[in-house]
Amino acid sequence: MRRPTPRKAPKPQRKPEHFPPERVLARALPPGLAGEREFEQYHFLNFDFSQTSLAGYLFSECRFENCNLAGTSLANTSLQNVAFDGCKLLGLPFEACRDMLFSVHFSRCQLDYASFSGRVMPNTRFVECSLREANFTQADLTGAVFERCELDRAVFLHTQLNGADFRTAQNVGLDPELNELKQAHFALSGLPGLLTKHSLLVE
Repeated sequence: MRRPTPRKAPKPQRKPEHFPPERVLARALPPGLAGEREFEQYHFLNFDFSQTSLAGYLFSECRFENCNLAGTSLANTSLQNVAFDGCKLLGLPFEACRDMLFSVHFSRCQLDYASFSGRVMPNTRFVECSLREANFTQADLTGAVFERCELDRAVFLHTQLNGADFRTAQNVGLDPELNELKQAHFALSGLPGLLTKHSLLVE
């Protein structure tokens, strides 16, 4: 009997960077877009969505730059190849987003206390982000990159981390016995975070 071929992680999508001039918006939606719930190829600059609801909205090939989304409701929100640059995303429950075509990019974002529990997000890039106490329980982060990220007390439990890159991340703490770590990359300075439960000292 033939064994099933292992599923390969999908190739990472290119971060959206080019937008029609009329779809580059600053601070507030123009009257003509009030009430719209589907946005494709929009660049949002300096918006304050904090404590609002984006439940049921669809964002495709969009970029949020220097926006505040802390406390925003993401229930059934669709994020399809969406980039967040320099945004406040404190405590956001990304597991509440719609599963279909979920794909995100993060750069210079505040993601402390955010939750990605159960999210399937292979090859996701986190660049210069703060992820203190973020929750990645049972997430699929195959091939993910944590470039110069702060991971103090971030939770990795039964998380798929095969091929993930932690070489420049700070304060990584996870249990190799409770996570999938085949071919994951760590710097020598990050080894203590893998050995904490064994009370070993790396000098």
